[in-house]
Amino acid sequence: MLNHMGPDRWPGRRSWAALAALGVFGVAVWLAVGTGRREPAHAMSPQGGRGGAAAEGRPAEAFPQEVFRAIAQGRRQEAEAMARGRDAGGPDAAAALGRLAADRGNYDEAEALLRAASRESPVGAAALELGLLLQFRGRRDEARALLEPIASGREGSDAAAALRAGLASRALGLAHEANEWLLDAARLAPGDPAVYVARGELFLERHDRDEAASLFHQALERDARWAPAHLGLARALADENAPAAEAAARRAEEIDPGMADAPLFRAEAALRADRRDDARAALERALAVNPQNPAAYALAAALAHLEGRTADAEVSVEAALAVNPTYGDAFRIPAEQLASSGRFDEAVPLARRAVALEPWNTRALADLGMHLLRVGEEAEARPVLERAFKADPFDLVTFNLLQMLDTLDQFVTVPAGAARIRLDPTEASVLQPYAVPIVQEALARYGQRYGLQPRGPILVEIFPKHDHFAVRTLGIPGLLGALGACFGRVVTQDSPRARPPNTFNWQATLWHELAHVFTLQLSDYRVPRWLSEGISVYEEGRVHPEWAADAEMIFVRAYASGGLPKLADFNAAFTRPDLVAAAYFQASLVVGLLVERHGEDVLRRLLSAYAAGASTEEALRKATGGGLPDLQSVFDAEVRERYGAAARALETPKNVEIPRSAPPAALVEIAGRHANSFPVQMAAGKAMAAAGAHDEAVEAFERAARLVPFARGDDSPRAHLARLALARGDTARAARELEALVRHDHTNVDAARQLASLAEKAGNEPLRLLAYERIVTVDPFDAAAHTALGRMALGQQNAVLAVREFQAALAAGPVDRVVAHCDLADAYLLAGRPADARREAVAALEIAPTFERAQELLLKTTEGK
Repeated sequence: MLNHMGPDRWPGRRSWAALAALGVFGVAVWLAVGTGRREPAHAMSPQGGRGGAAAEGRPAEAFPQEVFRAIAQGRRQEAEAMARGRDAGGPDAAAALGRLAADRGNYDEAEALLRAASRESPVGAAALELGLLLQFRGRRDEARALLEPIASGREGSDAAAALRAGLASRALGLAHEANEWLLDAARLAPGDPAVYVARGELFLERHDRDEAASLFHQALERDARWAPAHLGLARALADENAPAAEAAARRAEEIDPGMADAPLFRAEAALRADRRDDARAALERALAVNPQNPAAYALAAALAHLEGRTADAEVSVEAALAVNPTYGDAFRIPAEQLASSGRFDEAVPLARRAVALEPWNTRALADLGMHLLRVGEEAEARPVLERAFKADPFDLVTFNLLQMLDTLDQFVTVPAGAARIRLDPTEASVLQPYAVPIVQEALARYGQRYGLQPRGPILVEIFPKHDHFAVRTLGIPGLLGALGACFGRVVTQDSPRARPPNTFNWQATLWHELAHVFTLQLSDYRVPRWLSEGISVYEEGRVHPEWAADAEMIFVRAYASGGLPKLADFNAAFTRPDLVAAAYFQASLVVGLLVERHGEDVLRRLLSAYAAGASTEEALRKATGGGLPDLQSVFDAEVRERYGAAARALETPKNVEIPRSAPPAALVEIAGRHANSFPVQMAAGKAMAAAGAHDEAVEAFERAARLVPFARGDDSPRAHLARLALARGDTARAARELEALVRHDHTNVDAARQLASLAEKAGNEPLRLLAYERIVTVDPFDAAAHTALGRMALGQQNAVLAVREFQAALAAGPVDRVVAHCDLADAYLLAGRPADARREAVAALEIAPTFERAQELLLKTTEGK
C-alpha cells in the first residue's frame, strides 16, 4: 500500500500504474553510488544495420508476405484461401497455413505442415514458423537447430530474409544481432509495417517502452489496420497510459478477432484493475479463438488464485503445461497477479515453481527477486537478482534493485521489539530515538486494537534519498507522489531529508504504513485498497487529528464539483491522479463513519470477512448488517451535513471580477455582496492588502477563515492574517493566527519557526512548546530546535525528554558542540546518570579545556563519590 503526498503540494507525475518511466537502452537511471561491479547493457541502436550485401539487396518477395499481411489485417479467411490457392504443399503457403493453424491452437497440425515444408526450405518462412512454434511449446533444442541457420542470414539478401534473420535472432536471445537485421529489413522495405512491429516487440522485450511505442506508431502510419501494431502499442503504453492501452488493444481485437493475444492483454489489464468479471469475459473470448492457449490458462489460474479456487487454478496450470511442459509463466503470471493484489507471501512459492520449471526465464527470476524483497527476504533475493541480471543485462529494474541492495548493506539495523529498523548511517543517530518508540508503540497499539500479533519480523527501511525508496518499492526511480509503502511485513519510506521542507511529516507516514501491516495481514492481503488506506489515514488521526486532514480541502473541492467517486467503484479512484488525494480523505471519512455507527470492532469484523473470501458487499453485510448502497446513503448524508456549507462557500460566483486596481470601497462592496464566497473573500482580501486597506483586508480574510476553517498553507486566510498582523507590529495577533495555522497544518515547519520566534519574545511557554515540538517532528535535523525543546524539558524537570532532545541536537550537528555536550550532561545528571554526564563533560573539555560550565559539570559528576 502506498502513502502519498498531501494535495497542497501534489507534484506532477505519470500514470499511477507505473508511477515513473524507465528508459533501458541508455545509461542507468539509478542515482545511488554503486559498487562498480556490474553495468547495464549498452543501448541497441535505433539506426544502423549490418551493411554489406543485405543493405544493397532486394525488397521483400510478394508471397508469402501478402498472406501474412492479410493475417495482420484480420483477413484470416482470405489469407487461408490465398495460401491454399497458391500451393498448399509449398513451403511458403505452408508457412502461412501453419501460422493460422497455430493461432487456432491446432499445434500438431501446424507442426506437421511446417515440418514437411521446412525440409524443402530449411531457412525459409516455414522453417522460421516451425522454430518459433517448437520454442513456444518448450522444445528448445529442436527450435535452436532450426533458428540458428536462419539467424545467420546466409539465405539471401532481400528484406524478407533480413526480417526472418531478425526474428530468429530475437528468439535466440541475440538482441543486438536481431536489431541489426531488422534495421536492414527496414531499409530494404521501408513501407512494411511488419518490420516496425518486429523491432517494436524487440525493444519492448528489452524494456524500452518509449522506443517501442514510437516503432508501433511508425507501423500504424504505414498501415492503420495492422492489428499487431495496435496490440504492441497497447503493451508499450500499459504502464504509462492505461486508458490509451485499453483502446489500442480493443482496436486490435476489432481488426483481428482471430488474434487471441488482444483479449488476453485486456484480461490481464482487467485483473490488475480488480475487474474480475471483465477479465473472465476477455479470457472466454481468447479461449474461443484458441482453446489451447497456455497464456490464457495461466491467466485463468491467476483469476482462480485471486478468488481462492486453488483446485481450479491447478487444472488451468495443467492445461497450460500440456501445451508446453516447461512453461514457467503458468506459475509466474499467477504470482505476478497475486503480487499486484498485495499477496506477496502467496506469490513467492508460485514464482519459485516458475523458476524451477523454466530456469532460463529471466522475467520469472526477476519477479521472484522482487517478490522476495517485498517479503523481507533480502539475502535470498540478491543471488536470484544476480542470476536474472546476468541473463538479461538490459533490465534496469533488476540492475537498480541490485544497486539498492548494495546501498542497504551500508545501513544500520536497529531492533525495535518485533521489528527491525534500517537507517542510513548518516541519519541513524538522529532518527533512531524517534523511530524506535514510534514502531514499538504503533505495533502495540494496533495489535491490541485489531487483536493480531503480526507475522514478522517487521522490517522498516527509511531512505534519505527519495529515488532509493522508489527503487526499493518498485524497482524504478520516480514514484513522485508516494511517501511510503507497505508490503505486509516490509515498510519502506522517505526520511525527512528525502523531500524539501514543508512537504510531509515522516512520523505520520510511519504510523500510516504500520497500520497497513495489520489491515493487510488480518485480511490475508485481501482488503480492498480503499479500506486499507482509509484505516491508515483514520489511524493517523487517532494519533494527531491534524495528520488525517492533509487532503480535507481538496476533498471538499471535489465534493463541491460533484467529482467524488461512488463507493461501489471506490478502488478505481486510487489509480487516478485527479482523484487519489480526495480518495484518501474520503476513505478515512468512511472508516470513521463505520466506527461511529458500528463500534470499534467493526473494522476487525470487516477485515476478517475479507480474509474468509467475502466480497465488499458480503463483508459489509456481515460486519454492519447493511451493504454498499446503505453505506453510500449514510455517507452522502454525513458529507452534506459536515461539508455542505463549506462546499457552497468554495464555489466561484459567475461573472465576478476583482481587479487589483479597484479602489478599496469597490472591493469592500464586492466582498460584502458575496460574503459567503470563499474565493471572493480571498481575492478581495489580497487586493485590499495590496491597496493598503489593512482593516478591510483583515475583515475579508476573517470571513474566509470562518467559511473554510480547515484551509491551510501559505495562501490560507490564517497565513495572510499573520502577515498583516506582523506588518502592523501586532505580534500577539500574528502569534494567534500562526498558532491556528500550525495546529491544523502539521507539515508547515516555516510557520512553526515563525511561531517559535514570536513565542520566545513573548515568553509564552505553551506556544514555544507547540512550535518546537512541531519543528523537531517534521525536521528532526534542526539542532537548534532540539536544543530549545531540551532546555524547556530541563526547566520542567522532564529528564527523559531532555536527554532525547539533547542527544538529537548533538547528532544533528549543533553550531556549538561544547555547549551541546554540556546540555546533555545536565540532562544526564537530572536523569541520575552521572557516568554519562561525566562522559559529556569530558567531551566538552576536550574541545574547550577552559570552559567553566564543563568544568563545573565535571565536578558535579564526582560529588558524592
